[in-house]
Formats: sequence, structure tokens, C-alpha cells
Amino acid sequence: MEGVERMEGMGENKLMQARKIEEKGFAEVPKESRPAYHLSSPVGWMNDPNGFSVYGGEYHLFFQYHPFNNAWGPMHWGHCKSKDFIQWEHLPLALAPDEEYDAGGCYSGSALEADGEHVLVYTGVIDRYLEDGSHDYRQVQCIATGDGVDYRKYEGNPVLTGEGLPEGCSREDFRDPKVWKEGEYYYMAVGNRGAAGEGQALLYQSSDLKQWEFLCILGQSGGEYGKMWECPDFFPLGGKQVLLVSPQDMRAQGYEFHNGNNSIFLYGDYEESTYRFRREKAASADYGLDFYAPQTVLAPDGRRIMVGWMQSWDAKLMDGRFGWSGMMTIPRELSLQNGRVYQNPVWELEGYRKNLVEYTGERVAGEAAVFPGISGRVIDLQVEITKFQFHHFAIRFAKNKDYEMLLQYNRQRNCLTVDRTHSGLVRDVVCRRKMDLRPMCSGGEEKLKLRLLLDRYSVEVFANDGEKAMTSLFVTPMEADGIAFETDGEACINIQKYDICV
Repeated sequence: MEGVERMEGMGENKLMQARKIEEKGFAEVPKESRPAYHLSSPVGWMNDPNGFSVYGGEYHLFFQYHPFNNAWGPMHWGHCKSKDFIQWEHLPLALAPDEEYDAGGCYSGSALEADGEHVLVYTGVIDRYLEDGSHDYRQVQCIATGDGVDYRKYEGNPVLTGEGLPEGCSREDFRDPKVWKEGEYYYMAVGNRGAAGEGQALLYQSSDLKQWEFLCILGQSGGEYGKMWECPDFFPLGGKQVLLVSPQDMRAQGYEFHNGNNSIFLYGDYEESTYRFRREKAASADYGLDFYAPQTVLAPDGRRIMVGWMQSWDAKLMDGRFGWSGMMTIPRELSLQNGRVYQNPVWELEGYRKNLVEYTGERVAGEAAVFPGISGRVIDLQVEITKFQFHHFAIRFAKNKDYEMLLQYNRQRNCLTVDRTHSGLVRDVVCRRKMDLRPMCSGGEEKLKLRLLLDRYSVEVFANDGEKAMTSLFVTPMEADGIAFETDGEACINIQKYDICV
């Protein structure tokens, strides 16, 4: 590879060593241990999606990556590409921490095509002790350019050091640049911690991706949404502007936000001439147990597509038992409807659906009901409830006599719960999460629609045509593939089940 041959010294050694370990590990991981249609770590540890972009007519997705073992460690950038968001080709990892300005890790960032090159914009960490014994720790923004496979770091890195930040803005918590272009200029949103310790996003402008001018503080927590905003993204959607951030250290607010790390949509109006964003509303991006650090890309056909890390920092279920640890959600198309952000799996997934099994107008009453052909662990399951003479309605899946996952709807409280208590866990981790959910009204009749994407060890639930989403991992053995429906009263349901064949 010509790009790699041009690299010199220690940088080449570290990158090539990591690539060799990645290649060896990937070959040793059995394919059947991986998700069938979700992107997973080639080997070792994966977390935040990075550099979600279009280059050379293909979708590229990078990710935070530690290929040396299955736990978080010095961050590299893993790399893959796809033509349709579903089938991903793993490419050699793109970045290793091999320079003074990123020796502490190559952390999260973004990518875009500029002047025919693929430009990666990432956070480097300076982490060293000086001769006087003081600890020099800073986060800086860096760039690398390449051809879609091999990347070379800019000799003038870092391009943004934090010098000139507004008073009180942290240089230690200054990370995760998201870059895009509008007209003649490039813009960068960067996550930061403010003077009062609250999360905020900063906005910068550049004409060449190398010299950056601070414009404003784009948004702040205001004491409501966490102490640090990670992985900011900023984009128009349906006539509004969305600031997507992942706050740390939040406290629960009803069912809308949970304790710890959240991902939230802040949306409102944006005045481009003054760079002023006026937020109107905040909402959780996902209500499940395992979702963080989402990032979006604008597809050539105009769709805004989002992907997130399917994991929680506080409950690391994918702990390396398979030789890999970490996966991404299905890419989701975003739209603004009824005053909130809706999300649905990309339509490309429909091309991989096979073997439809369908039931219409089925009565469920009392004991668990099972239907021939409705089972599996790599499926797209759609359930529509049309009669609500019950207090509770449950779907038990990934099930046998010993294990199960539970999705339960409380009609009185209009609440949907995901529960992995009996999925095979042997550690005391968070197992339940709830979200408010009301039936849809159509022609004077109520119905509740639930779409479950199962992929071996994960479920993504999309409710009411994308009104809300709920993502969770589980460790139920693969032989537990049963699905049952039950109520404490009477329900009428329609069911469609497809196998996903990739």
C-alpha cells in the first residue's frame, strides 16, 4: 500500500503493528459469533462511531478502537465502508496514536471529502509529565488526509489547540470535532466543559480546514443536561435545526432521561448570520439500555442518517467473550414529524428481508400465545396491537425455558418497558428501562405499532413508525429463539416476521 510505505519511523511501526494484530484477530473470530447485519468490532474493543461520511461514492464509518484486547485502551481509529449501510467491508485501521500531539490517543471526530481527498478530523490527546514534574494534559484537534484506505497526518497538527478559548472553557475537556461545509466555509462543532462545569458545544469556522476562528458557544446545558457534552452534531432537519449531543453525568428526569450518559436531540431555530441557535425542545435520542455517541451523515439522496454505539459505559455486556467487544446500531433515517425527531431503519434493510410469515387479527388472551413460524434471532418482527382490553401486554423473545427478553406495554400508564433480567446475566447491572408511549389514532381507532430488529445479541425497538426508539443488548444463548405473546386481558394483534439474510 503506497500510503503506508510513505510513512516513517515510529508512526509506521505503531500503525503497522496494530494492523497486523487486527488482521490476525479478525481471521480468528468465527463469523457466527458476530451480529449478522450490524457492524461489530473486527477484534478487540469498539466504542464511538467516528468519521461517518461519503467518499468515492461509498459510505465510510470509522470508530474508536483498541485492537490489542477487549477492553478500552489507547484509542485508534478502526475503519469500514459500505455501499448500502447494511453490508460493511472492514478496511485496515486508519489512525494510531503515534505522534506527540496524539500519544494519549486518537479520539472521536468526523470526516468529509475536500478537494478530492478524504479528510479525517479528530481529537488528539497530549498526556505527558514535564521535567518539573507537572502533568501536561490537553485535548487538541487534528487532521489527516487520505485516499479512503491510507491516511497521513498533517505536518502542521494540531490545527486547533484550545488557545483563545473563552474564559472558563476547559482545555482538558475539548473534544469530538464534527466538521461540515456550508458555502465557502467549513464549520466545526466541538464538545466542551464550561466554567461552571456544565456541558456545551463550541462553533468554529475555517476556509481551509487548517486555520480556525472561534465563532460562539453554540449551546449550553444550563444546568439541565449533564456536565460534559460529547460528540456534538449540528444539522438542519424538517425546517428546524438539531443539535445532537451526548451528555455525561446526567440525572434521571422521569422516563425521558436516565442517569449517567445520555444522547439527546436539542432542536429549534438557527440564525446563520449571527450563529445563534435558539433551542425549543430537548428529547432523548434512544430510550433503551445501550445507546451512546451517535453521529450523522447527509446521504447523497438528501436523507439524514444516524448511527450510534450500541453499548453503555456502565454496563459492558459485550465483554470480549467472542473475541470482539462492541457494535453499532442499524443506521437510522431521521425526520421531523409531529414536533419531534423520528427515526427508522434505513430502507436498504428491506432488501435483505426474506421468508415472510404473517398473521392478521389474532386474539391473545391470558396465557402465552405462540404462532408457527414466529421465532428467530436474526429477524425483523412487526407487531400491531389493535384491541386494548388489558392492563399489560408482553412480547417475550430470545426465549426458552430458562431465558428470555421481555418487552411489556402498560396500557394504564402508557409505558413501554424493556427488561433483560432473565437474559442470562450473572452481574448486577441495569436491566430495565421505560419510555412513555401512547397508541396512534387513525380513523378514530387506536393502534400501537412495535418493530423489533433482532440480531443475535441485540434488539432495537422502533415504536409507532419511528416516534421513539429503544436499544438494548442481551446475552441470551442463541438456542433460545422462541417468541411468545401474552396479556392479562385480551388483545388483538397483527404480526409480520421476516428473516434477515445478509
